[in-house]
Amino acid sequence: MSPTAARAALPMEGAPSAPLPRERVMAESRPAGVAGAPVSLTGLLVLIVCQLIGEGVRNALHAPIPGPVIGLFLLATVLAIADRGGTGAGGATRASLERTSETLISHMGLLFVPAGVGVIAEAGLLRQEWLPIVAALVGSTILGLAVTGLVMHWVARAAEKPVR
Repeated sequence: MSPTAARAALPMEGAPSAPLPRERVMAESRPAGVAGAPVSLTGLLVLIVCQLIGEGVRNALHAPIPGPVIGLFLLATVLAIADRGGTGAGGATRASLERTSETLISHMGLLFVPAGVGVIAEAGLLRQEWLPIVAALVGSTILGLAVTGLVMHWVARAAEKPVR
């Protein structure tokens, strides 16, 4: 391309520029991660550290709750406490966690592939034990709905009571 053609391709001063593609706008609006690391790497690191801490707590206390669930509660608690203190240095980490979680959720279908392969691999066992499996699924669904309904009822009644 000649220098004249290159100058002609540049927008004229004062002329409205064409809108940027969505991907470029999204990339330019992302905050930088900790120490210049990619934002998703920081978020992934925070998630893994919370999971490892949860596993450590589970092993130390011999709790029947899975370690990742304990780590999830830990992360939720830390984020809730950070919200009360206002946004500060944790803003980049929060943005990183948001970006990482959105990426993981968008690829969630891939995370079910191993479970699907397991179901297919154990199809013979499922054919033999279908009645207890169906009973457990139906029973746990009904129990989950009942417990959720009771908790919502109790919370709604507690919210209606006047505060002294």
